[in-house]
Amino acid sequence: MAISFQYNKTSLQGLEKNLKMRQRTLPTLQSKESALRLEVKKAKEELAQLDREVEERIKGYDEMIALWGEFDTTLLHVDDVRMSIKKIAGVRVPVLDEVIYSTKEFSIFSSPKWFADGFAQLKAIAEVGIRQEFCREKLNLLEYARKKTTQKVNLFEKVQIPGYQDAIRKIKRFMEDEENLSKSSQKIVKAKREAEVADNDRKEATA
Repeated sequence: MAISFQYNKTSLQGLEKNLKMRQRTLPTLQSKESALRLEVKKAKEELAQLDREVEERIKGYDEMIALWGEFDTTLLHVDDVRMSIKKIAGVRVPVLDEVIYSTKEFSIFSSPKWFADGFAQLKAIAEVGIRQEFCREKLNLLEYARKKTTQKVNLFEKVQIPGYQDAIRKIKRFMEDEENLSKSSQKIVKAKREAEVADNDRKEATA
């Protein structure tokens, strides 16, 4: 990214202000990036654990596949989920608070004894699957924020700060050269005037 500037004091002051702002902001961004990296790692570990739990639940379900043929799956329904929002490293992520189920009545006497356990198992499978989706969404949000923060850190650290520093050096060097040139010109003019005065003095003395 090219830094636009002019070779004058106003432009220099503007660049110095922008440079200081970025130098102050960079440590905060770096801290946020580190925090987000840690939270992304935690979320990945949590999701991996939930993936394993889902697999175990499904495996347990498959082992009872013969019995599940007797079970009426319409007896249990997920109606809603209650959620809240939590800030993690400055990122708003959804948090699952509760899964709301509805159940249809069934006859305990005419249904197999394991039906009650079947309800519990289906609820557990449903809840862990929903938690898995919430965790995946949290990971996506954290990963996106981490990437954006890393991009900003790199922009400040590798592009903008060096760019402003280079532009400031160029302006200062130009202004120093201009000042030196002005001083040299003034010396030449002064020497010329002094020479003219001395020449006039000599002419007057010989007249």
